[in-house]
Amino acid sequence: MAQDWLIELLKGTGKFFLHPIFYYLLFMAAVLGVSRVKRERSNFHIRAENAYFELRQLLPIGILIGLGLSVLTIGVGLVVPMAAVIFVAFFTVLWSLTTKVRLLSPGYTIGFAFFVTLLAGSREWSIPFFSDILNALDGEIYPSIAALLALLVIGEGILILKNGSKGSSPKLIKSKRGQRVGVHEVKRVWMLPVFLLIPGSAIQIPFEWWPVFNVGDQAYSLLLVPFAVGFHQQVQGMLPKEAISILGKRVIALGIFLVLFSVGSYWIPTLSIAVVALAIIGRELLTLSQRLSEENLPFYFSKRNHGVMILGIIPDSPAFKMALGVGELVTKVNGTHVHDEQGFYEALQRNRAHCKLEVIDTNGEIRFVQRALYEGDHHELGILFVQEEKKWDTKAV
Repeated sequence: MAQDWLIELLKGTGKFFLHPIFYYLLFMAAVLGVSRVKRERSNFHIRAENAYFELRQLLPIGILIGLGLSVLTIGVGLVVPMAAVIFVAFFTVLWSLTTKVRLLSPGYTIGFAFFVTLLAGSREWSIPFFSDILNALDGEIYPSIAALLALLVIGEGILILKNGSKGSSPKLIKSKRGQRVGVHEVKRVWMLPVFLLIPGSAIQIPFEWWPVFNVGDQAYSLLLVPFAVGFHQQVQGMLPKEAISILGKRVIALGIFLVLFSVGSYWIPTLSIAVVALAIIGRELLTLSQRLSEENLPFYFSKRNHGVMILGIIPDSPAFKMALGVGELVTKVNGTHVHDEQGFYEALQRNRAHCKLEVIDTNGEIRFVQRALYEGDHHELGILFVQEEKKWDTKAV
């Protein structure tokens, strides 16, 4: 029996690379990276992270979270019909066409797939190529979809908390008063590969005590499914890491609530409908509350009278090696007080071999950083500032 499970595991993993969503998410991540670089070059004449950054973030942490979710889903015996997997893929593509990356949250893709699966089962739809799959739908299977959705919402929250603020992109916008200000934007897509138990002719339950819900003598197989997790947040009133961390924790809390609520749906199946509805509404309310909260806060990355605010740092630049951080305020350059971008550059050019900065960090404490400058180093340290729109003759890097 262990051999049968190993075979199914290998077959399910192999089908992962045949799943069109796997390649579609690779394409989406590449598009997001290219569009970000174009915007950064438009704002600053230089990009921060390279165009492959979003691709590099697509899978690594998602694999670890997906492995943990796989252990949970198989361990408690969540059985998900193939029809639901197909509908999730359909809504992943559909919502992505809106260009709103946040709609790729599991709350929206799996949530709407749940209701379409429910409708297809109750109306006995006949869809070409999928008639057998739809005919096999069982009303007792829907609580498992709701429970899977709840677990994936927790996975989404962990991704936001651990990876959301990494490489956030500096951006220049105009405030309501027409002033040039800075914000940070994260527009990212992640992939969560999760092993699912799919009803069908495959391996049998190896032990009588195996905790599979509502399956009975039904055979099933293992399938590694790539779930999309989209995320988009613009931060204006605080440091990116703080703002994104708050949202991540709230999404995790929502997922935990949904998990607890979904347990009751195994005794009262109709509760699964409420769980999915709460997932969609709850995720939308979290996005709305975050957006309203940001709009009511003053701009964090704006011009200051007693220094210049660091909006971004170019990776591997002198500023990066000096451990300068986003949100820090540079007050002195080579002993000279600076109040704007032009003053910063003028003070920097007074000593081409050495640079000493006085910085107020994000905790309000003063620190000094210095570094010898070498031939080939970025001539302006690699710092991105909030700049006036008319100053395109001065490169802000």
